[in-house]
Amino acid sequence: MKKIIIWSAVTIGALVLIMWKLNANKKANEAKTEFVKQSNSGDVPVLVSKVSKVDYSQGFMANGNFEPIRELTYMAEVSGRITKLLVDEGSYVKQGQVIALIDGEILGTDLESAKVNLEQLKVDKERYESAFKTGGVTQKQVDDARLQYDLAATRYNAASRRIRDTNVKAPIQGTINKKYVEQGAYLSLGTKMFDIVDVARLKLEVTVPEAQVIHLSKGDKVKVTSNVFPEASYEGRITFIAAKGDNTLNYPVQMEVTNIDSKSLKAGMYGTAHFDIPNVAPAIIIPRTAFVGGVNSNQVYVMDNNTAKLRKVIAGRIMGDQVEIREGLNEGDVVITSGQINLVDGTKVVVQQDVATK
Repeated sequence: MKKIIIWSAVTIGALVLIMWKLNANKKANEAKTEFVKQSNSGDVPVLVSKVSKVDYSQGFMANGNFEPIRELTYMAEVSGRITKLLVDEGSYVKQGQVIALIDGEILGTDLESAKVNLEQLKVDKERYESAFKTGGVTQKQVDDARLQYDLAATRYNAASRRIRDTNVKAPIQGTINKKYVEQGAYLSLGTKMFDIVDVARLKLEVTVPEAQVIHLSKGDKVKVTSNVFPEASYEGRITFIAAKGDNTLNYPVQMEVTNIDSKSLKAGMYGTAHFDIPNVAPAIIIPRTAFVGGVNSNQVYVMDNNTAKLRKVIAGRIMGDQVEIREGLNEGDVVITSGQINLVDGTKVVVQQDVATK
């Protein structure tokens, strides 16, 4: 008994499914028949889309790597032996902080000699100037004495500078990222001593396509995020926009990013700039399929009183299957999106429903 009931239910279900499929096929055949009937009337069947303005978001993102806002390799400015190193790798230093001491004994001797020579030439210069007033010396002798004094003053100042340079001071604030010397090492002029990196502020460089870069200006604020701290948002400010793009029409854009002490980013990390462009007027967007032979043709058919009219347009940004129209179309125009292969300017058309979607 149970088997009879089950087989009866299966049979009834199958009959219902067959009837539904036959009905669906009948409607599809009727639509195709109507399509052919109207096609034979002389009007070319087409699909259309009404033109409207869309508030298309101008926001976009670009990726890059963080770089220090300032970094330098400090070179020795005097010769001598290092008597004391006051920092190590990883040490944070302030601008002007003494970070190493260099033996200045020989330089001190040079300074004392230059000082004595300068004082003697000063006396000679004053003596010649006094004698010139009474006619005891010539103008040339006075000029020579002044010249010798000026040269001695220059040598004294240079010796003083070398003495000051024995106290090696950090030229910028930052972190000692690399130390190349050790205490007791002898330095020659130009010896590499330290790499100093300042990450209190960072620099993020990204590339922006031509369609977006025209909306950016130096000084604009930009939201910046990083994968290592996805919950944090950093404030960036555009400091540079390249005047020339690369071969792919992308333009380098640099921004200065303020670091956060509790979630400090490091140079070399990956970052994302979120550009938000406000106050952009709504744009006319049409389907990409409306173009005759492709977007580069800048030609579409507009339906006017059931007549196809070829119109020249200027295409803008391409956004997937939609294209921005800068000029050539107005809101409310009806563009033909399918069937253009059978059209010439002035062909009579008839709007059809898309059978494939029924």
